[in-house]
Amino acid sequence: MARRSLTARTLRRGMNLWPPYLFAGVRVLHLADDWSSARVRLRLHRFNRNYVGTHFGGSLFAMSDPFWMLLVMQRLGRDYIVWDKTGEIDFVSPGRGDVFAEFRLDEDRLEEIREATADGGKALPWFVNDVVAADGTVVARVRKQLYVRRKSEAPAKPRSEAKG
Repeated sequence: MARRSLTARTLRRGMNLWPPYLFAGVRVLHLADDWSSARVRLRLHRFNRNYVGTHFGGSLFAMSDPFWMLLVMQRLGRDYIVWDKTGEIDFVSPGRGDVFAEFRLDEDRLEEIREATADGGKALPWFVNDVVAADGTVVARVRKQLYVRRKSEAPAKPRSEAKG
């Protein structure tokens, strides 16, 4: 159930050309056609290296920033409002070289959100992903909280009564 006519492939290509990702060295390697998963790589180069020669923390967070919102938004469809609410990052070890982040959204998690919002209330689910080095070493752990609510039905406009 796609939110827009934009395909995952088109979005992936666009994100790879988007200046904040392009110049930071972030590359979207995979975005599933059914919006169930994504994989992102960040290469270490002079534009994203910090003072001590490791990955700049802002780039590590940026590589993870939009994906949970995009996946949930696309999978739930047009009947839901989905926003990023909170983000946290825990730097675990220095990042040197290529680092990767994977995002997998399963149907059970979506069903939890649907159930939590069925009565019109909001859901504030947390999602966690690790940023890992090529050898599997955890470089950072990113937590994102989303705000999710079913859209309310637009109230019917009252009909004007004919005067006469």
